[in-house]
Amino acid sequence: MTTANLLVELFVEELPPKALKKLGEAFAAKIFEGLELNDFLEPGSELTFYATPRRLAAHITGVRGVSQPRSQPPKMLMPTSVGLDAEGEPTAPLLKRLRSMYHDEVDIQWLMSERVFVEEEGGKKVLKHRGGLAAGGHLFIRLEGALEDAIRYLPIPKVMTYPDPSGDGWETVNFVRPAHGLIALHGADVVPVSVLGLQAARATQGHRFEARVSPLVIQDADSYAEQMKNEGAVIASFAERRAEIVRQLEAAAVSLGLKPVEDDALLDEVTALVERPNVLLGKFEQAFLEVPQECLILTMKANQKYFPLLDTSGKLTNQFLIVSNISPNDASAVIQGNERVVRPRLADAKFFFDQDRKKTLDSRVLGLAKVVYHNKLGTQGERVTRVQAIARAIGQQLGGEALALKADQAALLAKADLLTDMVGEFPELQGVMGRYYAQHDGLPDDIVFAIEDHYKPRFAGDELPRGDVGVCVALADKLETLVGLFGIGERPTGDKDPFALRRHALGVLRILIEKALPLRLFDLINIAFSAFPKGMLVDAHTDAEIFVYERLSGMMREQGYSANEVDAVLSLNPTQIYLVPKQLEAVRAFAALPEAAALAAANKRVGNILKKAEGEAGGAVDHGLIGETAEKALFSALGDIAPRADAAFAAGDYTASLQTLAALKTPVDAFFDHVMVNVDDPALKANRLALLNQLHRTMNRVADLSRLAA
Repeated sequence: MTTANLLVELFVEELPPKALKKLGEAFAAKIFEGLELNDFLEPGSELTFYATPRRLAAHITGVRGVSQPRSQPPKMLMPTSVGLDAEGEPTAPLLKRLRSMYHDEVDIQWLMSERVFVEEEGGKKVLKHRGGLAAGGHLFIRLEGALEDAIRYLPIPKVMTYPDPSGDGWETVNFVRPAHGLIALHGADVVPVSVLGLQAARATQGHRFEARVSPLVIQDADSYAEQMKNEGAVIASFAERRAEIVRQLEAAAVSLGLKPVEDDALLDEVTALVERPNVLLGKFEQAFLEVPQECLILTMKANQKYFPLLDTSGKLTNQFLIVSNISPNDASAVIQGNERVVRPRLADAKFFFDQDRKKTLDSRVLGLAKVVYHNKLGTQGERVTRVQAIARAIGQQLGGEALALKADQAALLAKADLLTDMVGEFPELQGVMGRYYAQHDGLPDDIVFAIEDHYKPRFAGDELPRGDVGVCVALADKLETLVGLFGIGERPTGDKDPFALRRHALGVLRILIEKALPLRLFDLINIAFSAFPKGMLVDAHTDAEIFVYERLSGMMREQGYSANEVDAVLSLNPTQIYLVPKQLEAVRAFAALPEAAALAAANKRVGNILKKAEGEAGGAVDHGLIGETAEKALFSALGDIAPRADAAFAAGDYTASLQTLAALKTPVDAFFDHVMVNVDDPALKANRLALLNQLHRTMNRVADLSRLAA
C-alpha cells in the first residue's frame, strides 16, 4: 500500500455541547499519536480535527499503508554455561531455543557464526541473538488499535452503555453517545477496521434536515470537508463553523448599528449546537429593560444561548441574535418561536427584581444566621461578623476611623443579596444585585460599589475594586476565606483547589500591588486570624503566609522575571508586597552590570562565612584593629558606599541603591585575595567578621544577591 491521506469519522447521536471541542481535539490527537508511535506517518504529517454535534472526525496527511520496517534489539538467549558445552558447541537447550525461534530446520552452524554472540552482562557471560529488521505492520491493524485508544481515553467522566449494533441485543458497548456509523478512508480506499460494533465504510449522514444527499458517500479522504458542506449542508470544521457564526453575528449587529455581547464560552457552546449556522434577529418588549441588564443578559445567554445586542454605549437593547441550525425560506416561525420562549424567562427576572426590592438589604442581614457557610466555620452571619472585623482593621490602617466605619457598614451588607430571589436563581449575580438593591435603598455610592466590588478580582485580568471601601472589604473577604480554610486544614493539594484559595491569594496580591497599599502581609494574616473565636482554628499563620508568598513567586515569574531574580527578592520575605515589582526591576538592572556576577559570588561566600561563625560577628567594627591594606580599603569603601546605598534604599530608589554597590567589587575581591578571616587572634577574627557582617547587611537590603550566583 502506498502513502495517502487518511480520514476517520465516527457518526453519533448529539454530543455534549460544552465538551464537544475538547472531545474532537482529543479524538483526533489520539489517533494521530497512535499512528505516529507505530511509524505510519511521513515526516511533516498534519492533523485536522472535525467536530459537529453529530460527528467526531480526523484528517491526517501522509499516512503509510504499511509502516516502516523496524530494527530489533538483541535478544537474550541463556547463559553460556547453559548454552555451550566444554568444547564451545551448542547444547540441547540452545538448539531447542533456536529452532523454536525459526520454526523450521535451520543451518545451526550459520546461526552460531552470524546470529549468536557472547556478551558480558552483570559480570556473567550470556548468549544473545542479533536483532534484525521486523517487517512493517499493516495500517488496518494499527488504525483499529489507535481508534480503540482514542475512544477509551476521551476526556469525558461518564459514558453511555447501549446495545452493540453488530450483536443480537445481549452484548453492549460504551461511548459518550450511541454511535451509528464509521468511516475510515486511506485515500479512496476503505480501511477495514471495526470499533463499537461498527464496520468501517465510506457513507455518513449530512444535516438532519437540509442535506441534499442521504446517505452521503465520501469519495476519498480529501473530499470529506467539501462534500459535507456542499452535499451534506454541514460545516464539519469546528473552527470554520465558529468563524462563520462570528461573521454572521457581526454582520447582523453592524446592520443595526449595534454590537453583540462578547462571550467566548457561549460562542464555543453555540458552535457545538449547530452544523450549519444561520443567525436570526429576535426582539422582546421594551418594558423588560427596566430590569438590570446583567439579569437579562445572563438569562438570555445561560438559558436560551442567545447573543444580546448592546448599543454603542454598552447599554442593552430589546434585540438579540439567535444562532439557528436551519435556514428556512421564511424564518418568521423560527423567530417567533424563540421570542415566545424567552418572554417567560424575562418575566421571571422582572418578578424577582420587583419582589426583592420590597425588602431592604439591611433587613435581610439577620437571615444570614440561618445559612450555613461551612460546618466547621459556622454560618454566613458569623462569617459576616468576621469580615466586618477584618475590614474595620484594614480601613483603620488605610484611612482612619472614617474609612473603618464605612468598611464596616459595607461588609455588613455585602452578603445580604444571597437571600434574594434573583441571586437564588442566578448565583453568578451575587454582588451585582447587591449593588442594585443598595442603590434602591439610597445608600451612598462608596458603600454601593463596595458591595459589588468585594468579590473582585474574580478571575485573572478582572478589574479591581473601585474605591477604598471596596478595597477594604475585598481584602477582608479574601483573607477571611484563606485563613479560615487554612485553619481547619482545607488546603489546596496538587491540582485540587475546591475553595479557589489560589485565586483568593492572587486577588489579595493584585490589590496590594496594583493599589500600592502599604500594608504588611504578616499583619494582614494576623488580623484575619484574630477575627475568629479562640479554638476554632489551628495555628496556620506561617503556612498561610508561605502559601501567599508562593503565589507571589508564581505571579512574578509569569510577568517575565527569572527564578533567581524572584528568589533573591522573596527570600527576604518582604513585608511590603506592593514594593516587590520595584525591587525586582532593581535586581534585574543590577544583574546586567559587569560587576554583578563577582559581587553575587562574593556575597554568597560572605554569607557562608557568617553562617559558620555562629553569632561571632555581632559587634561593631573596631577601626583600631584594621591593619591589612585590603582590609582598610574595604572598610573605607563601605564607609563611603553604605550611607549612599542606604539613603537610596530609604528613598525607595532600589535601582540606585543596588547600582551603588558596583563600586565594592574591587575592594571585596582584594579583601578575599589578601585577608584571612579565620585567624587565631579572637579579637582580630571577630573584627573581620563584623566587617563582613556590615558588608552583608549593606548588600542585601533590597534582595539576597547571593541567589543570583551561578
